[in-house]
Amino acid sequence: MQIAQLVADYHQAVYRYAFRLTGSVPDAEDLTQEVFLVASGKLDQLRNEERVRSWLFAILRNHFCKRCRKTQPTPAADLRLNIDTIPQDAGEIEIDQEQLQRALDALPAIFRMVLVMFYFEDSSYREIAEALDVPIGTVMSRLARAKVQLRSHLLSKECAEDRMGRRAVSPVAAYSETRLE
Repeated sequence: MQIAQLVADYHQAVYRYAFRLTGSVPDAEDLTQEVFLVASGKLDQLRNEERVRSWLFAILRNHFCKRCRKTQPTPAADLRLNIDTIPQDAGEIEIDQEQLQRALDALPAIFRMVLVMFYFEDSSYREIAEALDVPIGTVMSRLARAKVQLRSHLLSKECAEDRMGRRAVSPVAAYSETRLE
């Protein structure tokens, strides 16, 4: 397999995944470029061409994690939430692409990565645990905390006010439009 063919076939999916993780166009572009740069140097290590998408995503995750380690860690005190203030059933709310991305950006990187892997990459708990080298219980707790924080942000007053002035789509449509192929 040639690198030009990889880029042609997978650039869009890799970029969308990078954008969901970083929340920034320049960072997503840089990360996408790094992925294909690394892939071009390691094409000989690709054993199964049917798993090339997963292989590229693994490279992307590893580079994203390296970038996160270079940034300031989130203090544990910032992760506290009052779960009693978050409604369990929000009913049907309208969420647009920008609101979803802002809500994802607000999550700490460890939570955002698990959430993106689970919902956008359709990875199982076991696959996420193996990819991140953590126990399955850790994946489950990070995913639960990520969903609580995401729900909290999407139901926040600012987000609700933002929904009033923009074209909105249902959460299902927002998910479908942003889904990785």
